[in-house]
Amino acid sequence: MNIGIVCYPSYGGSGVVASELARQLGRRGHRVHVFSYETPFRLSHFEANVFFHEVEAPDYPLFRFPPYLLALSSKIVEVAREADLQVIHAHYAVPHTAAAYLAKQMLAGERRLPVLTTMHGTDITLVGNDPQFYEITRFSLEASDGVTAVSRSLAEESAETFRLRRLPRVIPNFVDAEEYRPRNNPALRARFARPDEKILLHISNMRPVKRVEDVIRIFARVNGQAPCRLLLAGDGPERLAASHLAEALGLQERVCFLGRQDNVAEIFPLADLFLLPSAKESFGLVALEAMACQVPVIASDTGGLPEVIEKGVTGYLAPVGDVETMAGYAISLLTDEREYAVMARQARERAVNRFRADPIIDAYEAYYGEILNTP
Repeated sequence: MNIGIVCYPSYGGSGVVASELARQLGRRGHRVHVFSYETPFRLSHFEANVFFHEVEAPDYPLFRFPPYLLALSSKIVEVAREADLQVIHAHYAVPHTAAAYLAKQMLAGERRLPVLTTMHGTDITLVGNDPQFYEITRFSLEASDGVTAVSRSLAEESAETFRLRRLPRVIPNFVDAEEYRPRNNPALRARFARPDEKILLHISNMRPVKRVEDVIRIFARVNGQAPCRLLLAGDGPERLAASHLAEALGLQERVCFLGRQDNVAEIFPLADLFLLPSAKESFGLVALEAMACQVPVIASDTGGLPEVIEKGVTGYLAPVGDVETMAGYAISLLTDEREYAVMARQARERAVNRFRADPIIDAYEAYYGEILNTP
């Protein structure tokens, strides 16, 4: 099958999932063409059957803002003709689905080019719900030949918010259990913590929704009861505030900001706990990746996180902003070796059994087939 995938190249979940999907489909023999304004970081290495197409918006004095949507639509049409694309899979509704729909209409006189949209969360809950983008988002979703959501929570919320005639099909995110797995690397771990210290980890784009200052506050309470270190990977607008809070609490020597990291599969196994106190997560891919590496997760009880983390089995959930409860869970777990060992093992088992790649790629392939066979 010849498949076009449209995505953002950034470190957010939508770009990661789209890139991993492209890799998995390519390994199954499909020819996958990826469209974005720069190479997605998960596609920085050669993958047979995966082809990247950079979209360049023209720099013309008349345009106050680069017309990216039009450039993307034109690029899709160009590649669709050259590579005989059979379906376009748009990740993140705005503006990717609108661009794919425009490309579909441009080609209508020549051929059929169905569009599948996968919603990832903020494209619906933040961008699409903005009054400026509400109607175009709703139109794009209704005009798609198929729509998926990465969690049941997101599917229900989007159907209600946009008054959709059909409930999006839930196809969850997945994890490559061979890449994301426990690793014993005492030399690397020793660079961050002593043998008697625990390591807490947070990875995100550090936007306000991630509540990175709550990560610092949780760590401060845990460190007071069980000596530990905190690693934060990623970068974003809240990084400076988090650094200042760590300094104000006298924790700057115990908190390490790693910056943006491409190979996070090497970082997760260093941790004893993963912290994700977000205000909203439509799925929580980093939580799943942590679990696959046998790291329990302490997270907010919001959005799709309860569909990923089984409370009391693979981690713990608490209300958004409830730093005290999250810290209490962390302290209890880190000071009970027996409970910790059981939960860490169960975290890996759930990630592998429920969210391994193959059945989820099967589901996407089946949906492509349905769309192609529907007049």
